[in-house]
Amino acid sequence: KMASTAAGKQRIPKVAKVKNKAPAEVQITAEQLLREAKERELELLPPPPQQKITDVEELNDYKLRKRKTFEDNIRKNRTVISNWIKYAQWEESLKEIQRARSIYERALDVDYRNVTLWLKYAEMEMKNRQVNHARNIWDRAITTLPRVNQFWYKYTYMEEMLGNVAGSRQVFERWMEWQPEEQAWHSYINFELRYKEVDRARTIYERYILSTPLVIVHPDVKNWIKYARFEEKHSYFAHARKVYERAVEFFGEEHMDEHLYVAFAKFEENQKEFERVRVIYKYALDRIPKQDAQNLFKNYTIFEKKFGDRRGIEDIIVSKRRFQYEEEVKANPHNYDAWFDYLRLVESDADAETVREVYERAIANIPPIQEKRHWKRYIYLWINYALYEELEAKASKRTRQVYQACLELIPHKKFTFAKMWLLYAQFEIRQKNLPLARRALGTSIGKCPKNKLFKGYIELELQLREFDRCRKLYEKFLEFAPENCTSWIKFAELETILGDIDRARAIYELAIGQPRLDMPEVLWKSYIDFEIEQEEYERTRNLYRRLLQRTQHVKVWISFAQFELSAGKEESLSRCRQIYEEANKAMRNCEEKEERVMLLESWRGFEEEFGTDATKERIDKLMPEKIKKRRKLQAEDGSDAGWEEYYDYIFPEDTANQPNLKLLAMAKLWKKQQQESEAAEVDPDKDIDESQS
Repeated sequence: KMASTAAGKQRIPKVAKVKNKAPAEVQITAEQLLREAKERELELLPPPPQQKITDVEELNDYKLRKRKTFEDNIRKNRTVISNWIKYAQWEESLKEIQRARSIYERALDVDYRNVTLWLKYAEMEMKNRQVNHARNIWDRAITTLPRVNQFWYKYTYMEEMLGNVAGSRQVFERWMEWQPEEQAWHSYINFELRYKEVDRARTIYERYILSTPLVIVHPDVKNWIKYARFEEKHSYFAHARKVYERAVEFFGEEHMDEHLYVAFAKFEENQKEFERVRVIYKYALDRIPKQDAQNLFKNYTIFEKKFGDRRGIEDIIVSKRRFQYEEEVKANPHNYDAWFDYLRLVESDADAETVREVYERAIANIPPIQEKRHWKRYIYLWINYALYEELEAKASKRTRQVYQACLELIPHKKFTFAKMWLLYAQFEIRQKNLPLARRALGTSIGKCPKNKLFKGYIELELQLREFDRCRKLYEKFLEFAPENCTSWIKFAELETILGDIDRARAIYELAIGQPRLDMPEVLWKSYIDFEIEQEEYERTRNLYRRLLQRTQHVKVWISFAQFELSAGKEESLSRCRQIYEEANKAMRNCEEKEERVMLLESWRGFEEEFGTDATKERIDKLMPEKIKKRRKLQAEDGSDAGWEEYYDYIFPEDTANQPNLKLLAMAKLWKKQQQESEAAEVDPDKDIDESQS
């Protein structure tokens, strides 16, 4: 019973009751705790006190504590090599070399693949002049890790610094048995050269080039070139030439490299063997693909510029570029830009037959699609061919054949080239064969009429002063394109020049009567200018009235008013003012308010120059008021796109806008009163200061 009661008492723990469960006034967040911890990290701790050791017992006690610390660190994590190195370096600083060795050996038992550990161990022995120990460590290192080149470099450097050339050579030999990378072989060669052992260096080159599997499996030209330059540097020119010849034989024709032949040629050039240089370059150029022989071409060109004649240099350059163009046109026969460059090259150097052959090859590549955009570059091949035959070869018969063949080739039912017809006609005129030129142009107009052909034919007949032919051509032209205002104007100008005013006026009347025109405003302006030149002012007024029946454009009204002003008669001012009045009335219902403003601006300029005070005041009253408004914008899908501000004009004459004008005036008056009342209010503190003062 007593046990049960005791257990019951243990099961009911005593909990402190919190009387005030409200949140604290100052809340501390996790972020604040972290920030305070970070800030306290930056607080500088006081430096440890300096300890001065005065006797042996204190020194031994200090050593014991430090060793215990290092051993504890090693025991915690044996794989951290930096702890071992620090421990060993500390022992080394106390001149406890034996203890430091022991630590390094223990560390090597843990991780013998760590390169830094071996290096620090050996450096310690060398620093303390323990040469045999250092040799022992280097031997163990290169035996354990033979592919770490740093061990070999350090070992050979140590032996060389000790003056043990034979020992260093022996280490190099052991290293070469592992067939290392190229730099190791070159280090061995440079080592021998430092001691003037040229024969030994040659032997190493032979071993490197001929017995290294790396070079045999992956032939590298630069090693042969280095070998040959080594022989050349030491004045063994026959040996150097033999090395180059062996390299050419070794690589054969399957693995030819331009760098080898460039180096071989430069060697022979230095030996003044210029014929041998040419033989080497030509041999290489005949066998190496041209895309892989750019450097070879360049060096051959430089050589010929130095030691060859001009013809040889030009042949090299032309053959190189000709090969490039041949490759381009072979890859894409329809690359007409490449053909143009190729033809420009052969025209500058080759004979006429070669040029004609290249032209024939070029024009044989007809565009596969009968669309004009694909023929635009191609047609210039024919044009250049014809110009070459006419100007360079002086063969007029062949030129005519070229033009005729080209015109037969073009599919005139789908499209044509007016340029080609006109060039052919001009060629025949230069040959003083006018009937053939007219026949060609007539055929072109019959087969495929174009504006450019008509204009060119008419220009030809004008130069020949054949005005009747020009009239017939203009008639044909206007039957073909009655909407072309420029043609009507040119036809009328021709009749005006010839003095036939009635025919010119009739042509203008026919022109403005056409149902469809491309530039009617230009035609009307030309007709009006024509009547003004003839001083037919009544006809001009009638023309303006007829034009205003078709369009109420503001520029027509302004031009009409300026015409009346420039008529030079007494009633010109009243007529001009009347035109402005009519224009203002006509444009009251115009939606484009900017045009009406433009008219009023022009009217005001007229009144300022020629009007009275009353007319000036009247026009000032007609001027609109510019106000800023907002309107709602809608996107393409119908959704709201916001608001846009724009300027609108309110004209005093528009009675519909009078209520709005009154409202606007009242709003402006209210705003002005508000500003005045705000300005009248005075700061009370300021009034007190003023009264005190």
